[in-house]
Amino acid sequence: MIIAEIAQAHDGSLGTAHAYIDALADTGVDAVKFQTHIAEAESSVYEPFRVKFSKQDATRYDYWKRMSFSPEQWKGLKDHCEDKNLEFISSPFSNAAVDLLEELGVKRYKIGSGEVSNWLMLEKIAKTGKPIILSSGMSSWDEMDATVEFLRAFGNPLSILQCTTAYPTRPDQWGLNVISQLKERYKLPVGFSDHSGEIFACSAAAALGAEIFEFHVVFDKRQFGPDTLASITLDQTMELVQGIRKIQQALANPILKDQIEPFKDLKKIFEKSLAVNKTLNKGSVITIDDLEAKKPTGYGIPAKEFAAVVGKKLKSDLSQWDFLNWENIELE
Repeated sequence: MIIAEIAQAHDGSLGTAHAYIDALADTGVDAVKFQTHIAEAESSVYEPFRVKFSKQDATRYDYWKRMSFSPEQWKGLKDHCEDKNLEFISSPFSNAAVDLLEELGVKRYKIGSGEVSNWLMLEKIAKTGKPIILSSGMSSWDEMDATVEFLRAFGNPLSILQCTTAYPTRPDQWGLNVISQLKERYKLPVGFSDHSGEIFACSAAAALGAEIFEFHVVFDKRQFGPDTLASITLDQTMELVQGIRKIQQALANPILKDQIEPFKDLKKIFEKSLAVNKTLNKGSVITIDDLEAKKPTGYGIPAKEFAAVVGKKLKSDLSQWDFLNWENIELE
């Protein structure tokens, strides 16, 4: 599953949010993800900015207020996604947001890294019985163990994303090694949530067997917003989706190295036969400096057998570039 996260890239504009849906419909992603923030329920005037980027919001609480949509507007966004054959997903950050998303009839829940310890909200989500995708950024193994155990008790389909909470994430922070560790530790589907602002991290995660991919998207990396540097563009999204699909196809079709029958005709063309690189008379002792390997195979002694002819005498004259065969050589 490939999830393109719009998050707050719409900057509070409903029209821009709809424009993202239209644009992403042509990239091949499976789902579009928003974030449902209800300021009064999740925040307060004391919440600091993660990145002080806004010149129009005095506090982060004010920012969440400006980012919110009405239930009717959220329904319009979900309907638009479905019209474009995209699944609508939105991460909740409060119980009130869960109530809103339940009214919309979402199919699954994505839990942001900062909500792993919010068992109050997690229990509410788990009781819906719907699939849960859990991000692991900022959490220790002990914290993840506890939350996974807590959620497993409810029986919801559960998957986990390796995630590093850094914007943008440097290559030394990707944590690709954690993908296999999560698979081994929890025996659950594992994916990768990316904040690198490039296509390479998700591509690498695909090669390592990740099954779910999430990344931020933006129309232009010069746009205003807290996640712009950690996002990829629409063109990059299309390229990434194609890459992930091809990598998954490759992984699903392992190559058997001993299965060389399909290359039989090509081997005849590309493999080589021994030849002499100068005119040699009968009785000449062949040295390695007299030899060349020429295509195709089958017209002379196989090139890999060159050592067997070095030091042997010719029993016939050979012109430069003639193929060398066993009948040309005195065999002791």
